[in-house]
Amino acid sequence: MVVLFLLSVAHPTGVGAAFSQSNSLHDAASLPTVQQSQTASPLPALETAQDLISHGKLDEARSVLIRALKAYPHEAALHNFLGVVDAEQGREPAAEQNFKRAIRESPRYAGAYLNLGHLYQVEAGKDPQASTKAIATYRALLSFDPGNAEANYQYAVLRMQEGFFKDSLDHLLELPSADQNLPRVLAIFCADYAGLRQLDLANSDADRLLSSPDLREADVLPILAVLRAHSTGLAIRLVEGLVKRQRASPSTFQQLGKLYEQTGQFERARSILEEAAREQPQSAAPLIELARLANQQHDYRGALGYLAHARELEPQNATIHFFFGMVCVELDLHQEAYASLKKAVMLDPQNPYYNYALGAVCTQREDAREAIGYFQKYCQLRPHDPRGILALGEAYFYSHDFGSAGRELKKVASNPTTAATAHYFLGRIASDENRWTEAISDFQAALSYHPQYAEAYADLGRVYLTQRKYSQAEEALQRAVQIDPDNYIANLNLTILYERTRDKRATAQAQRFAEIKKQRSERAKMFLRTIRIVP
Repeated sequence: MVVLFLLSVAHPTGVGAAFSQSNSLHDAASLPTVQQSQTASPLPALETAQDLISHGKLDEARSVLIRALKAYPHEAALHNFLGVVDAEQGREPAAEQNFKRAIRESPRYAGAYLNLGHLYQVEAGKDPQASTKAIATYRALLSFDPGNAEANYQYAVLRMQEGFFKDSLDHLLELPSADQNLPRVLAIFCADYAGLRQLDLANSDADRLLSSPDLREADVLPILAVLRAHSTGLAIRLVEGLVKRQRASPSTFQQLGKLYEQTGQFERARSILEEAAREQPQSAAPLIELARLANQQHDYRGALGYLAHARELEPQNATIHFFFGMVCVELDLHQEAYASLKKAVMLDPQNPYYNYALGAVCTQREDAREAIGYFQKYCQLRPHDPRGILALGEAYFYSHDFGSAGRELKKVASNPTTAATAHYFLGRIASDENRWTEAISDFQAALSYHPQYAEAYADLGRVYLTQRKYSQAEEALQRAVQIDPDNYIANLNLTILYERTRDKRATAQAQRFAEIKKQRSERAKMFLRTIRIVP
């Protein structure tokens, strides 16, 4: 288990030692339900179970407790201990019921409340209501035992995590003064004061925390989320303190890298993450973080290097293949992008985003028909996303299946998020089929949704040029070039227009188009090549 549960057979009204993980059996005899004779007392069974649990013999402990419960079905301590065994063996629902039964049998049994609260805290990652239930449990205990140190501390932790810093602080102040100086308590003080914007007090407690010889990583990690939100500098200071004292695990190095990134210190972030990677030579996690950071800095080749290493470590990790493929797209490395994304889809065929990305890459290949299946899969997985239908329509268009393309595009031609592109492709279909009036109407509709749509202006100008409407053609083509100076279609048709009308700008425009054509050819060669990525 993540948490060691309190093992207590103490008097139901008694208080376990603050911040202890187990209570001794020395005061078990004070239980009012325990008879003092050796023949009529659950105490021997409790002592035996305690010993067996401490030695990890959980099945034997369970047998002892079940036998004892047949004789003493209303003994709270027996139910409490059985709950501990259940929790240690991963039977969380049964553990919860046993702790609750212990509380019903003895409503002022502090140990059972603490065990139940800890159980809920362990379950917080799986049950969204677990933290709320833990808070209610500790609150119930504090209603009759307001000085219970463990309950006050755990309640303060939970309230801090929820952002109720004043309530958390009030309960920390209920702790004995000696406990208030413990590192893990100082950490919560620090987070509460940071959340309340009392940074002087937060920094003061951080000083005390960093000067403590007992400082551990586990004291700092629970408060980092709060500090990231309210005082990133303080979070960095504490984690740097752990690193300096050589008390930081590789995962904490990663936390520090994220904090550096959050404050724009990208080179320091990469440096600390590379150190984390060296500390975990068999882990892909820091390499993926490094790749993400490099990608954010537009260092795409650096990102590919990290991902290639990560891919060697975890060849069946679909996320790595997907990330690798997307970085290859940024570098126009089409063959590598296609291969990596195809591997990602093979490993995780039900991931809609992998299918969408692979479909997008396939539309750029010589035969775009392969894209259709991936976009169909995306539409099955995300049936209410109009972008999937739009992409499927485009895939049919590039596959020269204009009938299917038109049917899909019309489905999303009135949706504000997809209307501009849908009308643009409907216009291209109409122009390819010489339906000039419809083409013009669709291109104008696309521009009404997206007035800076350079491609729509370029194709509208091309249609006007075909119809010999030269002034309208020039107006549309010039608008396209203003928005996108290197637009291929616009510059091509401007060249044709000027030559056809014997415009004095024809020579300059022809030279301009030749430059764009050359650049496009070079990009196409790069796009189609495959490179070898060395980790």
